[in-house]
Amino acid sequence: MPKVDLYKMDGSKNGTIELNDAIFGQEVNTSVMHQVVVNYLANQRQGTQSTKTRSEVSGGGIKPWRQKGTGRARQGSIRATQWIKGGIALGPKPRDYSYTLNKKVKRVALKSALSSKVAENEIKVIEDLKIEEIKTKTVVTMLKNLEVNTKALIVTCEKDDIVVKSARNIEGVDTTFVNVLNVYDILSHDQLIIAKEAISKLEEVFA
Repeated sequence: MPKVDLYKMDGSKNGTIELNDAIFGQEVNTSVMHQVVVNYLANQRQGTQSTKTRSEVSGGGIKPWRQKGTGRARQGSIRATQWIKGGIALGPKPRDYSYTLNKKVKRVALKSALSSKVAENEIKVIEDLKIEEIKTKTVVTMLKNLEVNTKALIVTCEKDDIVVKSARNIEGVDTTFVNVLNVYDILSHDQLIIAKEAISKLEEVFA
């Protein structure tokens, strides 16, 4: 079972903690993680882009000039696609980009992402991640004590509005909680700062 240092918010070490091998000690499957990240990004797309076809642009339906005898190419309508301000051919229309993946695939990907953070020593477990009042300086000080000066993801056991509001103004720092933790958030941050209680909750979720 992998072991990592257990920290306090003041940056001091308080021993080590053994992580569940079935969650944090798995072989990293980059292919599955890629599938899940692509799925996550596709599901975030609004799909609201739209262009007007020749039936939707303004303009008369009258033939611009007679078919023969003018010396110009024959034209049927000023709403045709080759005209300035004409319709768009094969342009984008509102659509749904979302699709689903097998739950087992998502679980494997999440375990791989967590295991990769342990393998690369990019995870810090906090023994008691609690903030009494909304104060950005408290989180800034904690990150400084932990020597974290890169993009970081703070993971709590449950949604904690005080932690969220205290960290939301810090550039490169995001917060989440166990039930909505996803592979994209983990991989898009350089450091994973996770509460000890969140570790226990993850073990329950994957049990």
